[in-house]
Order: sequence, then C-alpha cells, then structure tokens
Amino acid sequence: MSETSPSGPSGAHEHAENAATPDFDAMTRDIAEVPAVEVIVTVAVNLMSAAAVHLGLTEEGDKYKDLDEARKLISALAGLLDAGATEISSFHAAPLKDGLKSLQLAFREASVVPDEPGQGPGEKYTGPVWG
Repeated sequence: MSETSPSGPSGAHEHAENAATPDFDAMTRDIAEVPAVEVIVTVAVNLMSAAAVHLGLTEEGDKYKDLDEARKLISALAGLLDAGATEISSFHAAPLKDGLKSLQLAFREASVVPDEPGQGPGEKYTGPVWG
C-alpha cells in the first residue's frame, strides 16, 4: 500500500505549490533568447497602443479618453525612441517615429488648450511637431 496524505498521494501538495510559483529560471531563459531589438519594438508598440486608447482613437472612442495618461505614454515612447533609435536600426525606428508623430498630432488636436510648439508630449525629444 502506498502512503497518502489528506491532500492526495505523497508529494502532490508540493507539486501543486510549485505549479503556482513562477519558474523564474525558465522565464529568464526565455527573455535571454529574445533579441533586444524585439523587446524595444514590443515595448514601443505597447506604449503606442495604450496612448491611442487614451487619445480616444479606438473603436470605443472617448470611453477611455484621458489626455493626462496619453501625455505620459507619448512622452515615454518619445524617450524610448530617442534613446533606442540607433540601437534598433532605421528599418524598425522609422515606422515607430511615424507612429509617434501621429500620436503627437492627435494629442494636439484632442487638446482643448493646445501646448505651445515644443511643449507637447515627447517634444523635448522630437522637437516641435507641426500638422
């Protein structure tokens, strides 16, 4: 006869605890296999998507519109692209910069009181954005 505990066969409880605990070694290996350019581009796309939502540019429209949040996201995106553009090549950087400019223009349009040129979100990194 095998030994069992109230929670099931011996070791079943330990296995359940390990399943709930993230495998940080595996996660580290997975992250190590992703090229830096892919991480940078993925973060940039996530920032762009979140900014678009907060600008009201999605199907939901103004439901999630929050220009303060959009400003933060656009500024973070501009900083990332300013710092990382030379690291990710123009092949990846050019479309991201175009997307950033589109978000900056959309922010300017959505603002009731537009920022002075050069003072909009991310413009300390990109320079003034004109329509």
